[in-house]
Amino acid sequence: MRITMSGRNKETEAEAQEAESPVDAGAGAVANAPQAPPLAESRSFWSAILPVIACGAGLFSDGYINNVIGSVVTILAIQYGDVWKTSNAKHYLGDIAFAGTVVGQLVFGYLSDKWSRTNTLLTSTLILIVFTALAAGSYYHGDPVGMFNILTAWRFFVGIGIGGEYPAGSVGCAESTGELKAGSRNLWFIMFTNTMIDWGFVIGAFVPYVVAAACNNEHLSTIWRTSLGIGVVFPLSLLVLRVYLKEPAEYQRNSMKYAKTPYLLVLKFYGPRLAAVSLIWFLYDFSAYSFSIYSSPILANIFDSSTAPLTTVFGWNTVINLFYIPGTMLGAPVSDWIGPRYALAIGVTLQAIVGFIMAACYDRLAQPSMVGAFAVVYGIFQSLGELGPGNNIGLIAAKTCATGVRGQYYGIAAAVGKIGAFVGTWVFPYIAAAGGNSDTLQAQYPFWVSSSLCILSAVLVIFCLPEIGQDTITHEDARFRAYLEENGYDTRQLGLKKGESLGSLEEAVDPALAEKASS
Repeated sequence: MRITMSGRNKETEAEAQEAESPVDAGAGAVANAPQAPPLAESRSFWSAILPVIACGAGLFSDGYINNVIGSVVTILAIQYGDVWKTSNAKHYLGDIAFAGTVVGQLVFGYLSDKWSRTNTLLTSTLILIVFTALAAGSYYHGDPVGMFNILTAWRFFVGIGIGGEYPAGSVGCAESTGELKAGSRNLWFIMFTNTMIDWGFVIGAFVPYVVAAACNNEHLSTIWRTSLGIGVVFPLSLLVLRVYLKEPAEYQRNSMKYAKTPYLLVLKFYGPRLAAVSLIWFLYDFSAYSFSIYSSPILANIFDSSTAPLTTVFGWNTVINLFYIPGTMLGAPVSDWIGPRYALAIGVTLQAIVGFIMAACYDRLAQPSMVGAFAVVYGIFQSLGELGPGNNIGLIAAKTCATGVRGQYYGIAAAVGKIGAFVGTWVFPYIAAAGGNSDTLQAQYPFWVSSSLCILSAVLVIFCLPEIGQDTITHEDARFRAYLEENGYDTRQLGLKKGESLGSLEEAVDPALAEKASS
């Protein structure tokens, strides 16, 4: 069976047409918009949901690969001791994938708009498979430092593959949710994007635990190489599914693949909104990725690292990461009930409250006898972050821009978010160091900073972001068409009109042009 992302069922098409009427898009824009390709009389739920799964589920690899490296770093520090401590890789390995991800998001964001949604997905999947396998097999003539450098290099290219998943996968997923029944579109987008990332985080923590238990906390090289290598399985499982994808219906109707993109007009129209979305994403990733990557070292410090086995540290790391799941899964329907904007604002506000409590009580929570309470409070902090920005910032980025530039818009916002994660992994140690010789202050300061940034995010969300409805993508395309036409841009160029020039369109509109051309 061929998985299709094109067309809309009767119910969805009727809803979209009914919803378009109040949009200030201008009558000409809606009238000139290409009609959706014809569909069969009805489509089953599974035929509609499969493209959503195929597009979004690849982000599982992002969560897994980004989280498993925290456990790998913990193992390398134990295995190589002073050699690891004095190597440059100690400073770069944990966050080099962020740099590659930024490159991938920007490059693949452009390609997903100007080349193909499906082809960019396939390309990013192949990059993930190849370089994750190479990372697991890193070796350099028996020299540990050389091996560290090789591993770091492969991780950069893995990041490029991850980056490609964001603009192509997420925007394709958002466009494909238009095939689903209104009232649950945000839920399904979240379930196959952010929830996939969060499950990747959980499995990225759990796999090292299982492998360490199987190795009886010995054979350290086997533990970290196997943990990395298992990351190949997930993109491989999606590769065949993605081969059968077709371009989303919205992309077929409103793509700028064969049209010149009016970037100045785009910047005027979407610049302020893009800046707000990007800043909120930056603030969230600044805190979220920094905390998640260092959860393993935090727990190692709570336990006596000289006596606590790896299974104990990794086991508690898994427990902490499990708190992502209720936040994202219970929060998914909330984004349909009250809208992504308010869900995001409520989530970050509650997260700030818990963060302030955690900072105030950290000296009592960070005791070996209180590790259970520490895991619960820290997990709630993380869970609320998923209910708010984790679930909704990608959704907002994917649905607040017109289809013709959606990949680039999303790619820029996501890249700024990853820069926030990259900056956070570098800045948080300095924030902690500001606590001086006090272990309590060193741990408290990051929570004070993160909670304060949550409050700032809530303010930006309420005052700078638009409402997101079930048919926002359709509305944005109509609104953007009207804006382009008002500024003299010929919107007949939009869509996948392969082999059809603008001149042929003009001839079709005015037969006199065709007669003149023939003479």
